[in-house]
Amino acid sequence: MSVKVTVKLFASLREGQFDARLLDLAEGSSPATVIAALGLAQEAVTVVFVNSRHAAKDQVLMTDDVLALFPPVGGG
Repeated sequence: MSVKVTVKLFASLREGQFDARLLDLAEGSSPATVIAALGLAQEAVTVVFVNSRHAAKDQVLMTDDVLALFPPVGGG
């Protein structure tokens, strides 16, 4: 089985990648799985949202979830 998840990348994570894409993932996949599959370093992603809610990198993703990945956020 597989799950279909919309993945959105923000800020520097978009470089050489995409803004948003529907991915077909193996059942039991997590944000950490997606990060690795995209060739991103785990430490490059510090903020994870699933369906507009803060989530852990080990949360199991379900069909129709929207996964948003952000790099470290700076500001003043």
